[in-house]
Amino acid sequence: MTTLTVPEAPARKGFRSPYRPTGLTWTLLRVHRAALWFWVLYVAVVAVVLLWAYGPGATAAMDELARSGCRDGGVPNLGCDQMDAAGVRWSTGVALGSALVFLAPFLIAAWAGGSLIGRELEDGTARLAWTQSVSPTRWLAAKLAVPAVLIIAGMLPLTLLHRMMWAGSPELRRDNWNWFDPQIFNANGTLATVYPLFGLAVGVLVGMVARRSLPALGVSLVGTGIAVQQFLSLRPHLWSSETQKAAHDFSDHPGMTVGEGSYTSTGARLPDLTCADDSAKCVARHDIVGVYRDYQPTSHFWPLQLVETGLLLALATVAALIAFAVLRRRTGAAV
Repeated sequence: MTTLTVPEAPARKGFRSPYRPTGLTWTLLRVHRAALWFWVLYVAVVAVVLLWAYGPGATAAMDELARSGCRDGGVPNLGCDQMDAAGVRWSTGVALGSALVFLAPFLIAAWAGGSLIGRELEDGTARLAWTQSVSPTRWLAAKLAVPAVLIIAGMLPLTLLHRMMWAGSPELRRDNWNWFDPQIFNANGTLATVYPLFGLAVGVLVGMVARRSLPALGVSLVGTGIAVQQFLSLRPHLWSSETQKAAHDFSDHPGMTVGEGSYTSTGARLPDLTCADDSAKCVARHDIVGVYRDYQPTSHFWPLQLVETGLLLALATVAALIAFAVLRRRTGAAV
């Protein structure tokens, strides 16, 4: 009598989504999953704040403005330059949302230098990865590419939300916010995305050089802060300015100030000189016939944005190339 042999069914493999990242990308996301969740939470919080400022916050502030009698023809009356409770809440929401976008490059630079690169080099995790069929060049490329994609995916929607919020409340922001305020200017254009990418590149480079987490974190944060401050000082001079002249003083503020002062009957300029005190003697002594102001008008928003964007992308590229050069020098033929 023969025995019937039933072949064993092959073990059922678990379902794997074709969209699930694999290899080095998956490893990177798992190792830094705390940072990933923080980024998701950060984007969500900023989005909620901006949506509130665009919708319920702006509606309540406009209703309050209407009840106070400060909307005659859409132009606030005298004595209407101070916001009430709802207006203050709206302005606080604008300030918070814009400030969080402005802070992104500092947070990313500190994380990139201290955790993404510095800690892995300090703990030897990077060298272990290089022995697991992952070349140093591929390792560093993933360290730059994966966070860059996540930064772009997060900052572009926030930029659109900020622009929507800004465009939806011209009457509220007229006497409270200007288009050239640093946090507003950055959040309303390409700089909202480019500055975090620049912070990423700076952090990676510092982490490669320092090879220790805490020094890399501190230097990345300070270095990014210095760079941002220098660009804020340089910004008004990135595009040709326009000039406003008056006999004594200006009745309005047309835009981002580049420089101002007085000019003489020959047309010579005296920068930073105004004859507010003892004006008659001052005018006679310096032969002053009027005052001038060089400024960037609202129409120069995108030229200024794009020039600064190009400079930042160039510097970020240089920082990334130097990081690869440092890696190649330290690993030699392993690259």
